[in-house]
Amino acid sequence: MSMIHCRAAEVRDVEAIAALHADSWRRNYRGAYLDSYLDGDVLTDRLAVWRERVTNPDAGFRTIVAEHDGAFAGFAHTNLDDDPTWGALLENLHVMHELKGQGIGTRLMAASARAVLDSTPGSGLYLWVLDVNAAAQTFYGARGGVEAGSAMRGPFPGGGTALGRRIVWPNPATLLID
Repeated sequence: MSMIHCRAAEVRDVEAIAALHADSWRRNYRGAYLDSYLDGDVLTDRLAVWRERVTNPDAGFRTIVAEHDGAFAGFAHTNLDDDPTWGALLENLHVMHELKGQGIGTRLMAASARAVLDSTPGSGLYLWVLDVNAAAQTFYGARGGVEAGSAMRGPFPGGGTALGRRIVWPNPATLLID
């Protein structure tokens, strides 16, 4: 049986996080982000973002890395105090494409929920999922997420806009696993 371990992101994770973020955008956001951006140097853009986030962490954010059998497998990034109505924003959740379906995303969601519960008790958790990402919508729905409105999102890095759906968990404790 494979082991999944979640921990706080460290500087040594920046390149893996950025590479996964770029790959995930390229695979899942066609039709929302401009192709010219996705086909360009997304990695350099993501490296700059993640270098800043991880090397100069903000106390109001948590970046969590998942390891699968000791190797980098995914990450989640949460803004702990984003919205007075919806609570903490799960801004990013990405799992290595070849490792999807093995419980890594579920573990990252549980670790993110734990971070919210520990830092801001009583807060909800929410995220935006783009309409073009049907697989993610199914994943979040299977974890008890409920749609609470939609809005045009963007402009995204490089341009583009798309319909996004707000998915909420009023009680993040429902995401905790043993």
